[in-house]
Amino acid sequence: MLKARFLTAIVLAPLALVVLFLFPKDWFLLVIDGVLLLGAWEWSRLSGLKGVKDKAFFIVTVALALVLLHQFEAVLPVTALLTAGLLFWVLALVWVIRYPSTSGWAPVGVRVLMGYAVLLPVWIAFGELKSWGLSTELILMLLLLVWAADVGAYFTGKSLGKNKLAPSVSPGKTREGLYGGLLSCVLVGLGFSFWFELDVQSLVYLVLLSVVTGMISVLGDLFESMLKRHQGMKDSSQLLPGHGGILDRMDSLTAAAPLFVLGVQFVTLN
Repeated sequence: MLKARFLTAIVLAPLALVVLFLFPKDWFLLVIDGVLLLGAWEWSRLSGLKGVKDKAFFIVTVALALVLLHQFEAVLPVTALLTAGLLFWVLALVWVIRYPSTSGWAPVGVRVLMGYAVLLPVWIAFGELKSWGLSTELILMLLLLVWAADVGAYFTGKSLGKNKLAPSVSPGKTREGLYGGLLSCVLVGLGFSFWFELDVQSLVYLVLLSVVTGMISVLGDLFESMLKRHQGMKDSSQLLPGHGGILDRMDSLTAAAPLFVLGVQFVTLN
């Protein structure tokens, strides 16, 4: 398992860097399209859809939504749409905290609708970031924050973890792991603050934004874990050997991206 995980990472990491650093915006967004459509296929399973036609209908509607986002990108009310996406994650937090006593999210139709709220804001967030002058640095920062929260939590939890974070949803996660992941996010925030040559006030803000982004990325992970537990699934799919599915790799990002884009626009970057 570890070998497969390592080999997959060796292949995917360079590809991700090529897409980030070398692809123009149009090509970059086409890659995001492909990733989200694979995520839509996995979500059709997470949502409890059974028939091939029902799953295909969901995937096709996501594809049509992506076409519309491309078509009307220039006039999208980005802030309003990302704020709506963020409000969904507030509701998701309530569901995760109250699991398993709350089941309003459990009906198949509700989970299908949640798929649009989870997947489409990711495209809007990356499309907005890619249109900014420092798009490469900011997208890299977002990715590093998500990875830092995950890796920091893993190693801290393994070595120091004692107190469960959300045992009903994800028994392996600990509070100590959360703190370790957030500390890693602080380091990422500090690193980019110095890179951007921020003044003290902006530095403090960006570090705080980094911590909050790390926190909500954990929520994205827990939310998908809740859905998988309800559906009796270990992974969203087996597309990525050793890693599970696309959603298993981007669940944290689906929650973090809208908040990060909304927050970082208040920092003047050099």
